[in-house]
Amino acid sequence: MPRIPAVLRRLAVPLLAGSAVLLLTAAPAAAHVEATVSEGAQAGGDPVTVTFSAEAERSSAGISAIKVQLPEGILPEWVTLESGPAGWALDLTADGYELAGAALPAGTAAEYAIRIGTLPPDRTTLVFKTLVDYSDGSEDAWSEQPTPYGAEPENPAPTLTVAPAAVTSAPASSIAAPTTSAATSGAADATATDTEEASSGAGVARWLTIGVLVVAVVVGGLVFWRSRAARR
Repeated sequence: MPRIPAVLRRLAVPLLAGSAVLLLTAAPAAAHVEATVSEGAQAGGDPVTVTFSAEAERSSAGISAIKVQLPEGILPEWVTLESGPAGWALDLTADGYELAGAALPAGTAAEYAIRIGTLPPDRTTLVFKTLVDYSDGSEDAWSEQPTPYGAEPENPAPTLTVAPAAVTSAPASSIAAPTTSAATSGAADATATDTEEASSGAGVARWLTIGVLVVAVVVGGLVFWRSRAARR
């Protein structure tokens, strides 16, 4: 049997250790609480339906309650229960809600849907920090937010991303007002100009009339003077 070179034997241990680390880090994370939102959800828009699925982690106890802290900008009174485990009821809290009832069978995920009257107009990312209670008194906390570098935390909170709020245009009346004002101002300017031109024309005509009268008087005087001189 061929012998393995000494160099390869020395590298075997760190290579195996590194492979084990990679396998461990690549393994699926612990159960999560997933959230999905109805199609077309928009910040500051119409009511939306958010569906949650809390995976069970205990093999000997079932989920008995779910407590949620609502994202900033969403009031508890805007939330109503649309569907959930049979017999479970939703109670509002100071900063969110609690959904509870008879414990589900061990290993069964708790799935439910809530309706939110409106979403905050200034946010597109919504984080629902969640506590999952079990019938044996234990709990799972899903309350961590993604890190700045995009790595998923160990216990991530359910997070939604919605479309930005719609951009509203200015009312038609406010747009038409400057146009009307400009038209009025233009009409006033035109009237003032016409008045000035008419006044100027009247002045010229007046002076022409006076000039004609003066010339007529002078000519008449000259004619009268010459006729008197001829008689002599």
